[in-house]
Amino acid sequence: MITRRRYKLLADFKKVSQFLVDIYNVGTLNSYLLQQFFEYAHTHPYFNYQSAHRFGIWEEKGEIIGLACYEMDLGDAFLVVKPGYNKLLFEMLEYVEKELSTIKDGKIILNVWITDKEKVKRDLLQNNGYKKEYKEIVTIFSYEKDFVEFDLPSDYSLFTLEEENDIKKIHDCLWKGFDHGPNPDDDYEGRLLMQSGPNFRKDLTTIIKAPDGEYACYAGMWFDTQNKYAYLEPLATVPEHRGKGLATIALTEGMKKTKALGAEYCFGGAPDFYKNIGFETVAYRERWQKILN
Repeated sequence: MITRRRYKLLADFKKVSQFLVDIYNVGTLNSYLLQQFFEYAHTHPYFNYQSAHRFGIWEEKGEIIGLACYEMDLGDAFLVVKPGYNKLLFEMLEYVEKELSTIKDGKIILNVWITDKEKVKRDLLQNNGYKKEYKEIVTIFSYEKDFVEFDLPSDYSLFTLEEENDIKKIHDCLWKGFDHGPNPDDDYEGRLLMQSGPNFRKDLTTIIKAPDGEYACYAGMWFDTQNKYAYLEPLATVPEHRGKGLATIALTEGMKKTKALGAEYCFGGAPDFYKNIGFETVAYRERWQKILN
């Protein structure tokens, strides 16, 4: 018998994480709802904890066979199922339209994320009034290829978070590196929160320090031990230190370490930077939207 219940964040996180690892499929990427993507969101200060109980879990004989959730907040949805359970997708879509939609400018809206490799989900969305509004590439770097090598400028230094972990400097680096402006706020608690995930790896996170002692580049790296891939999140370089190869150096350092651990490839991002250092497009993430009223 298949049953549905609500997500209990503290009780279910580990079980759902293992479900996402177990159903990972390199062919479809499971709507790009990777375990690392899921965990990173849960430790992000912008994650809407108050509404996480709206996630839906489908089970059979105590085993999770389906999950409906958002990444950060209401208005977005992911539908993932264990192989052989596509029959649940219509019920799951009805569920997220009720539980995960949001109101914007007086309209009830829902965005559902899939990849272009998921024909069943695409057909489901098309047949139920959704329209594709956006797409972006998914890239990987195969470890069968040679890494791009740059020399670290002589007055910069490279280390991991195990060696030095200055939260204020990390916050300043990521704030400026993601172009939020020259004057960071003081949300250091949020940065500490982002290091609290069970699979966060200080030993795989690479920092490059500038001559003035501030952090110039940050590259976080995750490793899926079961599926043998690495996942980059986040990567940022402070504007005044760009153009020196720092992001490539930091990213490559993390990829080399995960290769030594048994990873076969690394997920990257969409900007041209990734293509320029050897990442290849393997799929497209697609956002399908419906106005429900």
